[in-house]
Amino acid sequence: MKNRAPYLSLALLLTTALLTACHPGKSGSEAGETKPALTVRLVSPQETASATSITANGNILAWQEAIIGNEVSGLRLKAVYVNVGNKVKKGQLLAEFDDETVKADLAQKEADALEAEANLRQAELDANRVKGLAKGALSEQQVVQYLTTEQTAKAKFESAVAALESQRLRLRRTRIVAPEFGTISSRTATVGSVVNAGEELFRLVMQDRLEWRGEVGATELASVKPGQAVTLTPTGSQAQVTGKVRVIAPTMNQDTRNTLVYVDIPQGVDGPLKSGMFARGSFAVGEQHGLSLPSSAVLNRDGYEYVFTLSDQQHVERRKVVSGGHVGDRIIIREGIDPKARYVESGVGFLIDGDIVRVAQ
Repeated sequence: MKNRAPYLSLALLLTTALLTACHPGKSGSEAGETKPALTVRLVSPQETASATSITANGNILAWQEAIIGNEVSGLRLKAVYVNVGNKVKKGQLLAEFDDETVKADLAQKEADALEAEANLRQAELDANRVKGLAKGALSEQQVVQYLTTEQTAKAKFESAVAALESQRLRLRRTRIVAPEFGTISSRTATVGSVVNAGEELFRLVMQDRLEWRGEVGATELASVKPGQAVTLTPTGSQAQVTGKVRVIAPTMNQDTRNTLVYVDIPQGVDGPLKSGMFARGSFAVGEQHGLSLPSSAVLNRDGYEYVFTLSDQQHVERRKVVSGGHVGDRIIIREGIDPKARYVESGVGFLIDGDIVRVAQ
C-alpha cells in the first residue's frame, strides 16, 4: 500500500489539471473578462444644409492700364511731377517738355498766316474789280489770271492756317496730362532726357479699378452668371475679398477649353489684392442638404473615409462612407450611413473593426 500512494497522488493532480483546462471560466472572474478598448459616446446623424460652390484660378489685373506716351519728338523733358503710386485726377499735369523752340515756330506760323490772309484780301479785291468792269475792258486771259490769283491766295491762306493749328497742337502736347483719374503704376520718364514720339512715359491704372480674370471650365460655365458673388483668395495669403462677375467672355480657349470670367474687385488698388497676384475664386452656385456627423466621427485612412457603429451592445463595426464637404465642425456624408443608426462620436483613430467598447451613458 505504501508503494501505491505516490501513484494515486499523481493521478489526482492530473485529474484536477484536466478539469481546470476543460472549465476555464470557473478559475476566476478576472481571467474570464475582456476589457473594453475604449469608452465612447454615440451620436445620431443630423440633417445639415451647406452651400455648394465651384472654384477657378486666375490673375488679378488692372481693369484698364493706360499707357501714357510722348507725342512730340526731339524735345527735352523739363519736369516730371508724379511718381509710382501717386493718385492723379483727370487732366492733371504729369510732365512737361521744354517748349521754347515750339513757341518760336508757333510765332513764325502765326506770321505766315497773317501774310497769307493779307494776300488773300488783296486778291479778292482785284477779282471783285475785274468782275465789275464792263465786258471787253480786259482780255479774257487777264480776267482768268485775276480769278486764278484769288483761288491761289485762298489755298495758301488755308494752308497757313492748318500749319498754325498744327503748331498750336504741338505746343499743347509738350504738357503731358492724365487721361482719367487713377493711380500711376509705372514711370519711365526722366528729367533731361530727349524722348522720341511714341515712347512710353507712364502707366495709369484707370479709375483705380482691378479685376480678376478666372479660367472656368466648360462643364462649370453654365453655373456662372453676371452679378454672381465670387470669393477671391490670393495664393499664399489668408485675405479674402468678395467680388462680382461683370462679364463672361464670348469665346472659349480652344486649347484649354476654359472661358475667361471677369470679376470686379470693389476696393480696387486700395484693397489687399494687388495687380499681378494669382488668386483662387470660389463661386457660390447653390445649396445642398444631407446627413452630417461631427468631424471627429470620421476616420481617414489609406485614402478612404470610415465611421464606426455598434453591431451589438458592445462590438463596433467599421463602415466605409463618402463625404460631401465640411460645414463648420461637421462633415456631410453623401453615402454609407443609416439615418436611424448611432455612430461613435470621437476616438475613432484608436478603434478597429470588431473592438469591444463601453458606451458612456
